[in-house]
Amino acid sequence: MQIVDTHCHLYEPEFDADREEALARAVDAGVGRMLCPAIDSQSHGRLFDLCRRHPRRCIPMMGLHPTSVNDNPRWRKELELVEQLLRTPPDGIARFCAAGEIGLDFYWSADFRDEQTEAFRRQCRLAVDLDLPIAVHTRNAWPEMTAVIEAFRGTGLRGVFHAFSEDAATYRRLKACGDFLFGIGGVVTFKNSRAAETVREMDLDDILLETDCPYLTPAPRRGQRNEPAYTQFVCAKIAELQGTTPATVAAATTANAERMFGLCPSQTEHHE
Repeated sequence: MQIVDTHCHLYEPEFDADREEALARAVDAGVGRMLCPAIDSQSHGRLFDLCRRHPRRCIPMMGLHPTSVNDNPRWRKELELVEQLLRTPPDGIARFCAAGEIGLDFYWSADFRDEQTEAFRRQCRLAVDLDLPIAVHTRNAWPEMTAVIEAFRGTGLRGVFHAFSEDAATYRRLKACGDFLFGIGGVVTFKNSRAAETVREMDLDDILLETDCPYLTPAPRRGQRNEPAYTQFVCAKIAELQGTTPATVAAATTANAERMFGLCPSQTEHHE
């Protein structure tokens, strides 16, 4: 059984003590590939280093996270760097699989709505120009994010709504916007999770697996640092909710990830 963790931050400092061991645990758990979104230029070096060392396992995205726009007078320069890197990846990076992690986040502050929205729109346009999917982060901004996505309907914009835990009505509304998938992570395993109710109504062909590690650790590991190996718990919970097997969920979500992000089929994967 092969699984793709479509959103993980294995390059973050929380893994400095055991990054290679965490990667080995992921592979042992069937998580053969991990997609790693960018945040901003302060962490590019760590992201690139990980992906250069494990090019078949760790596949980078490039984008500017919405909270990195907040109170940042250089955010437009950051956007210029994102575009430069997406058009010409740095040495040792074959390609970026998506423009991400981008989106809107008004949780920490609502004072930068206009700036975040401009950054999000610009990166959506860039993704369309480069024929790349987007990986969308949303927190306390679902109506505003949905309005941006709906404005791009018919342009070819496609991608994934990361950490999706909204209701079934929001799922259906976003699904109507085009070729979009929904990243389901540890929240689906939480007691009384709304995401669990939504997943029951979702088509398996619309779902991707993710951890968002080191955050949002699934049960039965809540309270610990999250890591890519724990994608298996998300897979098992989705199987339970959909009335199917983990192997079926793994196969479907892996095929979804391969199609959306242009990954080579898992059966052709080589060991490093």
